[in-house]
Amino acid sequence: MAKPRDDRQKDLLRPALAVIDLGHPLVRLARAIDWGFVDQRFAGVCTAGAGQPPLPTRLVAGLLILKHMHDLSDEVLCARWLENPYYQFFCGELSFCHKLPFDRSSLTHWRQRLGEGELVALLQESLSVAHKTGALASRDLERVVVDTTVQPKAIAHPTDARLCHRALEKLVDLAKRNDVSLRQSYRRVAKRAAIMVGRYTHAHQFKRAHRALKFLRIRLGRVIRDIRRKIAGDEGLKERFAGLLALAHRVRFQDHRQRGHKVYALHAPEVECIGKGKARAPYEFGCKVSIATPATKPRGGQFVLHAKALHGNPFDGHTLGPVIADLEKLTGVETRRIHVDKGYRGHNHKEKFRVWITGQVRRVTRPIRREMKRRAAVEPVIGHTKAEHRMGRNYLKGRDGDRSNAVLAATGYNFSLLLRWLRRLLHALTRALFPAAPSLQTA
Repeated sequence: MAKPRDDRQKDLLRPALAVIDLGHPLVRLARAIDWGFVDQRFAGVCTAGAGQPPLPTRLVAGLLILKHMHDLSDEVLCARWLENPYYQFFCGELSFCHKLPFDRSSLTHWRQRLGEGELVALLQESLSVAHKTGALASRDLERVVVDTTVQPKAIAHPTDARLCHRALEKLVDLAKRNDVSLRQSYRRVAKRAAIMVGRYTHAHQFKRAHRALKFLRIRLGRVIRDIRRKIAGDEGLKERFAGLLALAHRVRFQDHRQRGHKVYALHAPEVECIGKGKARAPYEFGCKVSIATPATKPRGGQFVLHAKALHGNPFDGHTLGPVIADLEKLTGVETRRIHVDKGYRGHNHKEKFRVWITGQVRRVTRPIRREMKRRAAVEPVIGHTKAEHRMGRNYLKGRDGDRSNAVLAATGYNFSLLLRWLRRLLHALTRALFPAAPSLQTA
């Protein structure tokens, strides 16, 4: 594959984008971003060679920022990009495009190609722009708040009956696609049994529900054994059925009381069950994510300084050391004070006296006490990234998708704060240059 290049130029047959409002916050943000830095990081995943060059890196980076800044799906992003000249200018276009210069699937290919390691460049650039525009000061990077949350996966609530029925359906469909004739599919009776498990459980008739679930598991076992007999001796079919058969076998024999990792979704076997002690959601299904924000009050808002998905449901205290090391590498500033909640007691950070835990009394001075009261400022940041920037329900595939979505959600949140900050600066400059009449102010 050839290196990505950006040879876009003005088209005389299409209207130029120079007629847009150059004071628009999105235009000012596009001019503040160092696209050369992003191009250098993104182009590193492409190797020089024969073939059609990939999309321009500014186009890809702009699309990813806009998607998570405005909470858009890939389809909606393509539709809005086609009708919004400011989106097109932000992505580096010089003339208004009436057709998409990319395919919707290109976003998926680029996300998978870049991964978390390169997408962090967008988060790093958002902090750089915040520093250049005065929204974030260097002292704001020395005192941070770290907390963890759950990034839910886009799966249905897992139940034994639903998982067994879904595994049976998937096995029967895969056998049909590969021309493997089964002795009996059990689709009709399995669906009925799965429905009755829910009805009996709702009526508190647990013995009947257990019998219906046992009936469902027996039929799933029959399908598994039938497929294994039919594909014996065919290495090609064994390879196609291996993953689904292994998952179906685990689903059939797993129990809700067993310890260790269980399968909660056949299309996302990496999902973990995490309990955060919430009354409204005792258990959440996804992966743990660490979020770091300033403990001070930056002028532009509470920016996300670091975001990282943590698989395996680790103890919060054991994640603090690696998270702070990544944060210092990302920002280039050494952290002086780290404020955490009581879930981090027994942490592994090498500088023990730089970590302040909620409720701590010893060594607490008046400035530190003020900062400790600011620890809860990370909670609304987590809420905004979930509600408005696509971390509340992750649709990306696999563990790589979990890590990429966490970084992109933090990036979208930071750029949304930058848009608001640039809009405030523009309004302040306008009021200073053109003071409004008293009648207009009262109106």
